[in-house]
Amino acid sequence: MVDAETERFTVGVFQDIAWAQKGVNALKQTGFPVESLTILTKDSADAAAFIERELGAAAVRIDLAGIGAAVARGPLVATLGQSELPKLGLAGTMRKVGFQAHDGRIFDALTGRGGVLVAVQSESRAADALAILHSYGGGNAAIGAWTGRV
Repeated sequence: MVDAETERFTVGVFQDIAWAQKGVNALKQTGFPVESLTILTKDSADAAAFIERELGAAAVRIDLAGIGAAVARGPLVATLGQSELPKLGLAGTMRKVGFQAHDGRIFDALTGRGGVLVAVQSESRAADALAILHSYGGGNAAIGAWTGRV
């Protein structure tokens, strides 16, 4: 077993911006700081505007392996590595934050189909974040808990 330092994230993928809006609002209303949230989705004017409106800063454009042009903002992007995401995509990088390879492929496929990935960096409240993501339609929501097992 290899020791790995990872940051814990809770991740869910919403079917579209309208559903993601409800989930992000619920997270913010229950005390999750904006700085702990990440939004990542395929590139569009609506997606970039949504990210800027919800996270208070412009989205970063990234060409993701497997998905293509995407927009994102938040701590998950920095942790996964903007230089690695274009080569490996979500499928190849989610292990860095405690997810198994098949979870990364699922997140990659759902986001590639137009889903909106929302991640929360908050180990102490991971169960709360998971419940909110599930309650508001965040499909395949999970906590990256495989620290030290990658």
